[in-house]
Amino acid sequence: MKVFGKPIEDDGGVLVEVEALPVPSKPTSVRVRSAVGTAVVLWQGAPEAVGREHHVEWTVDQGIDWTGNAWPSSVSAPALQEDGDRIIFRGRLRLAEDGGAVLEVGGALILFDLAETSLPEGVDGSWVEVHVAQDHVTVWPYEL
Repeated sequence: MKVFGKPIEDDGGVLVEVEALPVPSKPTSVRVRSAVGTAVVLWQGAPEAVGREHHVEWTVDQGIDWTGNAWPSSVSAPALQEDGDRIIFRGRLRLAEDGGAVLEVGGALILFDLAETSLPEGVDGSWVEVHVAQDHVTVWPYEL
């Protein structure tokens, strides 16, 4: 994926703490603690890897639907938080040449599809909030 003609790659710079939940679930859900917040998400790592710190890749299986689940943020700071069964990502939105988008949240680059073919003027580079269903957010641990 390219943004402004440059390839977008996650450099693995985001370290999170992965905690087991009090009640085991299938698929496995974990609490992820990062520098910008905490959320319960789906875990794609080995069960024995829970309870440690990991570099992770975030996968969100829900597109950005402007004014449906995404809108401008009045706060210019990254955040990760829960609101009921929704995960809220706040970060800087960058539009990609291929029609997708990248949301930078505290050093993590999260790729999104766009549910609409176009977004409002001026949204590229702005601070936005994206609300997605908790069961559509997955973290994948990896080694650097």
